[in-house]
Amino acid sequence: MSDEKLSLPELAVLVALMREASEVSNAGLEEKYGLRLDGKRRVKLNDMKLVETRKEGRVFVHMLTDDGWSRMRREIGAGLRNPQITKSPKVLVEGLAAGLVAIMERTGHTLADVFAPSPDPVQEPSPGPEPGDIEGRIRAAYRDLANEPGAWVGIAEIRSYLGDVPRDEVDEALRAMNRLPDVSLVPESNNKVLTHEDRDAAVTIGDQDKHLIWIGAR
Repeated sequence: MSDEKLSLPELAVLVALMREASEVSNAGLEEKYGLRLDGKRRVKLNDMKLVETRKEGRVFVHMLTDDGWSRMRREIGAGLRNPQITKSPKVLVEGLAAGLVAIMERTGHTLADVFAPSPDPVQEPSPGPEPGDIEGRIRAAYRDLANEPGAWVGIAEIRSYLGDVPRDEVDEALRAMNRLPDVSLVPESNNKVLTHEDRDAAVTIGDQDKHLIWIGAR
């Protein structure tokens, strides 16, 4: 029974179900492919064990069975030849079918592999600053440390984030950043709150030791 010839509309439904590779309702078939599977056509494909149909509420949903996948493999292997497909469409369909078969034979993939749904894309993390981009790393450290936009952050805390960078390179980057319109370095006005670490971490600009940094929005 499974080798019974298929009409072009029946074959088209099988191709659509193969393309979906999952359950699909008549509404879904009609919306995406302009097809429906109902009446005698549904009964025939169910009886041939090519399509499994179940009722979900008041809606029929269909899915290609293992026999359906096997039948489509044979149909594609034969070039999807059908007397109702003629002239240019015939060349197009048979050419695409032959190419698909060649790819499967070359790669060892099955038809189900080819039409399996694509996995959800993996969200790549935003690239951080390059290791040599000291300014970028200072800005990244500031964003992590600032408890609110426009907050003052201690240079000692910034240095702790850049422990692998030589001190003179951090100093050079901080001095260059101090000339930018969105960056300001200042001394701590209340010397009593300065710790030994704060004093040691300060960067000297001009004749002043700067203990705090502020970075605004660009």
